[in-house]
Amino acid sequence: MLINKFLHKTQKIFTPIYDNSNILQKIDWLIGLNIFIVIFSSTFANSDQIGYFALFAILLTAIKLVTKNGEKFELSLADKFLLLYFIFVIISVAGSSLLYLSLKGFFKTLTYLGFYITVVHYLKDNKNMIKWIFLAFGLCAVFETVFAFLQNIGAVEEISGWQDMSHLNPEEVMTRVYGTIKPYNPNLFGGYMLSVIPALLSLPFAFKDKLLSFKYTQPALIALTLFLAFLSVTALVLTGCRGAYIGLFFEFLIFTFIIFKLLKPQLKKIFTMLLVFLTLAVSFIIISTASLRARIFSIFAMRSDSSNSFRFNVYNSCIQMFKDNWLLGIGCGNQNFREIYGLYMRTGFDALSAYNIYLETAVESGIFALLGFVSFLITNIIKALRFIFSTKTIETVFVLSAMISIIGIMAHGIVDTVFFRPQIQFTFWIMIGIIRVLTK
Repeated sequence: MLINKFLHKTQKIFTPIYDNSNILQKIDWLIGLNIFIVIFSSTFANSDQIGYFALFAILLTAIKLVTKNGEKFELSLADKFLLLYFIFVIISVAGSSLLYLSLKGFFKTLTYLGFYITVVHYLKDNKNMIKWIFLAFGLCAVFETVFAFLQNIGAVEEISGWQDMSHLNPEEVMTRVYGTIKPYNPNLFGGYMLSVIPALLSLPFAFKDKLLSFKYTQPALIALTLFLAFLSVTALVLTGCRGAYIGLFFEFLIFTFIIFKLLKPQLKKIFTMLLVFLTLAVSFIIISTASLRARIFSIFAMRSDSSNSFRFNVYNSCIQMFKDNWLLGIGCGNQNFREIYGLYMRTGFDALSAYNIYLETAVESGIFALLGFVSFLITNIIKALRFIFSTKTIETVFVLSAMISIIGIMAHGIVDTVFFRPQIQFTFWIMIGIIRVLTK
């Protein structure tokens, strides 16, 4: 690769400086610190503040690449699809009729991809930090869960119209929690919880060697983790985010399928019985809780629900946008999208996005960018599945947790675009980076 030849030349120049610099010797520590700050700041900071920490981590990684001898880029098959996606994004931006606005969106995309490269290059030399990353996500999930329960108990008021109450009785109106994620929105909060809850499942196994060697320590920790996961799932349910419900369903479906396949034959019958019991219990809770029942059933109300109807109108307009710009799209970014969308929208149905991340990608960057991005996702998931079914180590649990998180995010993205918020984007790229490093 041409870039590796360039890195080789710069490293020959800067290696003596690297070898004699205490700061450069500890640059991985600084990169890791900023990755963890990105994780924790996502629970309370605004988008720009989170982005600054990510950019600093990217800058430090660039310095590491040009100074540390032996550093180079290696493209996996999935990375090649991502590169294809990025090439068409660049072409789309160059041809955009609103170049300035499109460039702003492009720099956000560049930041996210740069952060992915940062995570990969950090973790390949620091695989022992993966369990601490999952712990960080787990702590964030527990913190947000506590906050969500407090909001629910306090019956927090809506900041804007978050549910169609025109056909609801008072007992069917849900108090929709939104945590501490900014900007406050239950859909964003639901998407964030969807992305971090799977991290909890890996913790009892990640820190097995750190536990006291009592006979029942790990089973007790597994029970505690499952309890915390149950509370976190409850917090997600309290968001009233139907897209997150869809994502949670797919996470649960894939997780139970994989666990069933991995279990010994004598345990599969017990697992099936537990699964049936859990399904009946969840069904009973849904049926007996008026607000939750109304919220879930509204998913299938089609045009009868105003939120559904709004999305259908947006989809129709965005499909027309795609038809007119199918090859290279209109350019990057939500501001660019809003300007062009105004030419296609139905009166009274203004939108910030396409409410579907795949349609959004196609509209912004064209059909080939969409194919590149989807191929990147599918390739990573296939690699993860192969690794899970062929390896029996702690890394298997990490890959499983990361894959479940990604599947949940992608399923949620069918009906919403909170994926493009940094809190979820950076989590997504960290999870992808974990799969990339461990399934190499």
